[in-house]
Amino acid sequence: MTKYSNKKTMIDGITFMSKKEANRYSELKLLLRAKQISNLVLQPSFELQESFKKNGKTIRAINYIADFQYEENGKIVVEDVKGVKTQVYLIKKKLFEHKYPYLTILET
Repeated sequence: MTKYSNKKTMIDGITFMSKKEANRYSELKLLLRAKQISNLVLQPSFELQESFKKNGKTIRAINYIADFQYEENGKIVVEDVKGVKTQVYLIKKKLFEHKYPYLTILET
């Protein structure tokens, strides 16, 4: 059993972290086929803070990885399927919204 009781699920050879995320992928595939959305991307990554050096050590970049990104009615949609909103997620969401003010995370 996982920490949040999610069950990994595979569709089209892709492993999703939960049944809920896999189901949303299936819905998005239908919308893509119906041409209601376009340019579906799985696991898009957004840099929140670049890497840097301090005292001779490299500090890794901070990235936010969403579940999906697609275009709908000419707008870019960044989507995250959430069961539990962890503290790390909430912090990354704030950083994301600051760095990418023209985008909003759609939580489903």
